[in-house]
Amino acid sequence: MARGWESKAVEAQQDAAGEARQIAPPMSADAIAKRTTRETLSLARTRALSDLQRACAPAHRAMLEQAIADLDRQLAELAENP
Repeated sequence: MARGWESKAVEAQQDAAGEARQIAPPMSADAIAKRTTRETLSLARTRALSDLQRACAPAHRAMLEQAIADLDRQLAELAENP
């Protein structure tokens, strides 16, 4: 059965994406660790912000605000040391 131009275009896009991944230089273990840490901190910050929006108790809100400030500090340290 003949394939339409749409499936050929998708195949060409997939091939181009595969070539782009091969061209990128491999990341060092240190760079991978920093990226993973940055992503983890960013996700934790997003979660804490979400929890803060729903928190009612003042003590809980204060704890979440402190956690967000600490996560911001850690993210800033990572940004300073690329």
